[in-house]
Amino acid sequence: MDAPLLALTRRWIGSPGGPSPEIAAAENMRQLIQLRWIAVGGQLVTILAVNLGLGVPLPLAAMLGVIGLLTVANLAATFALARHRVRNIEMMLALLLDMGALTAQLYLSGGATNPFISLYLLQVVLGAILLDGWSVWVLVALTSLCYAGLSLVSIPLSFPSQVGPEVANLHALGVWISFALIGILLAQFITRITRNLRARDTYLADLRQHAAEEDGIVRMGLFASGAAHELGTPLASLSVILSDWRRIPKIASDAELVGELEEMQAEVERCKSIVTDILDSAGEPRGEAIESAAVRSFLEEVVATWRSTHTAVALDTRWDELDGAHMVTSPELRQAIWSLLDNGAEASPAGVALHAFRTGDALTISVADDGPGFAPEQLAMVGRLGQSSKGSGHGLGLFLANNVVRRLGGRLESRNRATRGAEVRLVLPLARDRLPDDLEQA
Repeated sequence: MDAPLLALTRRWIGSPGGPSPEIAAAENMRQLIQLRWIAVGGQLVTILAVNLGLGVPLPLAAMLGVIGLLTVANLAATFALARHRVRNIEMMLALLLDMGALTAQLYLSGGATNPFISLYLLQVVLGAILLDGWSVWVLVALTSLCYAGLSLVSIPLSFPSQVGPEVANLHALGVWISFALIGILLAQFITRITRNLRARDTYLADLRQHAAEEDGIVRMGLFASGAAHELGTPLASLSVILSDWRRIPKIASDAELVGELEEMQAEVERCKSIVTDILDSAGEPRGEAIESAAVRSFLEEVVATWRSTHTAVALDTRWDELDGAHMVTSPELRQAIWSLLDNGAEASPAGVALHAFRTGDALTISVADDGPGFAPEQLAMVGRLGQSSKGSGHGLGLFLANNVVRRLGGRLESRNRATRGAEVRLVLPLARDRLPDDLEQA
């Protein structure tokens, strides 16, 4: 997108890859403002060239007054752009203002015989791209009426005697300049406007994709809470059975069996704890558990908990230069990091690396392994539901991690390492004075 004249908004790290409809409309209005500045400069140069260069008398006061009116209107539009939402009616009024100014200048300089009357087409084409259907037809009708009116009523140009023999050539030159000017302006500005509209459509497509993914998360949450409720009874039964087995003399006298029973009992208790957490969080309001935490203490807690259940996997950790840094966290973020570590440990049982570093106002948490890496066709689809090399029903970890970090204002990145293995990065905004508006309202 072209560099804006006004800074409208600051986008979050994980915002969709295009402007919202409101920002796209403001960007298109900015293009019209730039076009009007070109019109102001072009009209001023043309009036002075015709009046002073060719000696053709013109009503300078009136024509310069029109230019002054355009200048004031453009300054007002520039300052209002950052404060008001641009709607169809504002866009139509802007084009009608340009059409009115062009009509006034043409009326004062020959009417329909002025070679620059074809500039009306520029207004119509821009209107056809930017306006709603009814507004375009209003613009076409008014443009046609102005053209017809200028054919009947206008102030004719009076050429001095020395210019008289060249009037036909000057008119042909004016027609050519008008054609070239329209072509250049249409090519430049319609290209920019079309790019803005395509970016807006991309933004809307991303929103629809995110809505579909959120719907999938809701369905999975309902299924998980239902499954957790159903699993409570068999887990309780397993816990009782294991306790009974430990009291059997034959088992109690076998140290190896006792050790395995203790490990089984610990895993059952862990499953019961997970089920309890799912049931407890099922009724928790969205966003209630979001909080700010020190980065180092948060990562140390995540690593300590994960290591306690993966003692056989080597975990390389590094998070230098993060003293004093804070981040927005939630229980879901802990689960997302654990899920990435689980995936890395499954792909690379020998060891996994978890590194964190700061880049500007963003925190990057990297989980890397020495496994086979992502297949090329999967790399672009990482983080989407059902995309996994393990087959149907897998890939939920990356999908949920992607949605968790996006909800916290970040994004998920994935790549294959240059040597061997894969790397998944969670890029999150560091905590500021307050949470993002969408998280406060969640």
